[in-house]
Amino acid sequence: MDHLADVKKFAKKPVNEAAFAGMSKAYALVMSKPDTRYVACSDPAELERVRENFLKKKLGLKSADLDASIKATCDHMKADKTKSRLTFYYLLAEHYGKLDGFVKK
Repeated sequence: MDHLADVKKFAKKPVNEAAFAGMSKAYALVMSKPDTRYVACSDPAELERVRENFLKKKLGLKSADLDASIKATCDHMKADKTKSRLTFYYLLAEHYGKLDGFVKK
């Protein structure tokens, strides 16, 4: 799978390729395993993991609309049966303006 092309397919703005490269490196292990490579929007436990582990722990977010942004990302990617975790995370980080945290300085 060409993950950059997948992000470009769903991103609303031009892709921040430096941030994407940082995310790719940070999540290389996750993306190498078939059972963690994709986000299952129909699984409440999976969506809770995205909220708690990515949005709260990794991005440091505390806002009340986290579940709404996850649902909006699920809806935005609904045409894709296999929702790449890398694309999903990129879209959420983009939504919250947190892509710079993945750019190596």
